[in-house]
Formats: sequence, C-alpha cells, structure tokens
Amino acid sequence: MAVDDHSSEMVRLPGGEFVMGTPLADIERLLERYQVNHRDLFLPESPQHPVSLTPFYMDRYPVTNAQFKLFLDQQPAWRREQVPAQLHNGAYLKHWSDNEYPPDKADHPVVYVSWYAAVAYARWAGKRLPTEAEWEYAARGGLANAPFPWGDDPPDAGRANYGASGLAGTTPVGRYPPNAYGLFDLAGNVWEYCIDEWQADFYATSPHENPVAGGNLFDKEDFLAVATRRVIRGGSWGGAPLNLRVAYRDSHPPAGAGPHVGFRCAQTIAVT
Repeated sequence: MAVDDHSSEMVRLPGGEFVMGTPLADIERLLERYQVNHRDLFLPESPQHPVSLTPFYMDRYPVTNAQFKLFLDQQPAWRREQVPAQLHNGAYLKHWSDNEYPPDKADHPVVYVSWYAAVAYARWAGKRLPTEAEWEYAARGGLANAPFPWGDDPPDAGRANYGASGLAGTTPVGRYPPNAYGLFDLAGNVWEYCIDEWQADFYATSPHENPVAGGNLFDKEDFLAVATRRVIRGGSWGGAPLNLRVAYRDSHPPAGAGPHVGFRCAQTIAVT
C-alpha cells in the first residue's frame, strides 16, 4: 500500500527539530499545580532536550474495534483463543464475544490488546507503532511550550474523555476537537502504545536524531521475544489531568491488556 493512499486516515507530519520533555526546574511547579508529592511522576520527563525527526505519517485516530476486527479476520492467529498464553495476561479482548466486538462500539478505540497484538496489527496494515518522540511531536501539534494538545488551558469535558468527564469508558474516536495537526484523541480516551522500551532515565542519554529506546524493532521479526515494559502515552478515560499532558510518560507490560490502553499507528515516509 503506497503511503499517499492514506491521506484520509493518516496525517503527514513534517518532522524537524522540537524540544521534548519537561525542564527539571519545572517539576516543583507541577507538584504544586497538581497537588501531588511524588516527584517520580515527573522525573522521567526530564531533562528537556532537543530531538530531530524525519517526516512521518501518523494515524488521525486511534485504531478502532472495527479496524481490529478486519485484522483478526485476516490473521486468525491473533484471535483470542489462538494467542499463546505468554503473549497476554488473560484479559486479551475479554469484552469481545466469538471474535466480535460489542455491537455498539465499532468506532470506539480497541482496548484489551497487548503491545504484541498492537505491533502485529501495525505490521499487517503496512505500518508500525510510533516512537515515543514521534508521539510527543505529534501530540504537541507545533505548540512548543503548551502542556496539552490543544494549548495551555486545563482539560475539561469538552476537550477530552478523562476521569473528570464522568463517562467511565471509551468514547467514539474523533468526538473531541483535533489538535493543530488534525490529530484526534491524543489526550484521554485511551493510553497509546509506543514502540519504545520503557527507560525512566532515557532522556539523559537520548540520541538527537530519531531516538527510540531499546533498539529499532520496526522491521525485526523477533518482537514477540520482547519482555520489557513499553512506553504508553496520552492518558485515558480514567486518567487525571496530569496524565493528559503531552510530556507525561508511563509504561505498560507488553503482555498486558486492559480497558484503558489502545494504540494508533505511524508510518515511515519512503525516501524517493
């Protein structure tokens, strides 16, 4: 599938240099603002550092149940009853019945999926998971210092599906306004997997160009051997406002599958 065929479902991002993370000096301010006393919540966001990315495509929305069903139809090895036990925590697609998603949730983001299943879907679709740096670049939408995809204002029920929205579950993708890049749901609804290994101190030694923690798994066939925690970004329908910040980092076991975590795909732009 040619990348230019994706204009309706993916957004071409120009790449270039941006500043990633949070200055160490800002952590005290964040602790006070969000009324928390755990510095470890924010330390992985530091030090703030410049990153340079090559252009790439990013899915406009998180992957939906309907899209994941197409994958299962063509790749039955990833149906719930076929996936080896070591590749999930027992909750994989637990809310589906006979490989059918709940009938009223076709356009909701798929959840109860492992990182392994997300990588497999992305490869089937001719795509990949985004790097953590790509994800943050996309979420920022060109707003260099804004804490949220939409800007400086705090989250509210008109901007994102998060804990205070009171919806207690996912909402259809695209319900809330997009950021300046035309990307939806980068704050709340579901956490999103990145390809990166979770390293709390990665920013201290991060490469400047196209960084990815734990090695480049884009084209490697051994992703099923991965055992280390993976980065998740964006917060979820059950999250706090601090989780929705574009710089906030968290992690998830690769075999984990739960109601708060989904994914979207990226794609490398071929050099011609």
